[in-house]
Amino acid sequence: MDTAPTLYPLFRYRDARAAIAFLAEAFGFAEHEVTEHDGVVVHAELSYGTGIVMLGTLGAGDGLWDLAPNGVYVAVDDPDAHHARAVAAGAEIVMALTDTDYGSRNYAARDPEGNVWSFGTYRPAPERPV
Repeated sequence: MDTAPTLYPLFRYRDARAAIAFLAEAFGFAEHEVTEHDGVVVHAELSYGTGIVMLGTLGAGDGLWDLAPNGVYVAVDDPDAHHARAVAAGAEIVMALTDTDYGSRNYAARDPEGNVWSFGTYRPAPERPV
C-alpha cells in the first residue's frame, strides 16, 4: 500500500533558501529535496512527519510555479481523465497537460476564486524512520 501523501501545499518565496532555513529552524521541517539552477532554488520539498510542502523561488519556476504565489498540488493516478473531467466542468486550464523531465504528467487549473490547483502523477513521500 502506497502511503505517500496526495495533497501538497505549494509556496513561492522571494528568497527560497532563507525560507527553507526559517521553516527548518522555527517549525522543524527537514529538507527532503532541494533543486537549484545557477544558485537559485527552483524546487524544494520539505518534510514534516508524513507530509511534504513544496516551495521554490518566485519567478524561477517552470511556469506552473509562477501562476500564483501559493496553491495546492494533488497527485492523481490518471491526469488525462482528471483533466477531461475538469474541462467538462468548465475549469479554466492555466497549464495544459505536460510531460515533465522528471517523469510526471501535470496540468493546472484556476478555480472560480482564482486559486491555482495543480494535478499530476509525481508523488514524493518522506522517508520513513527505520
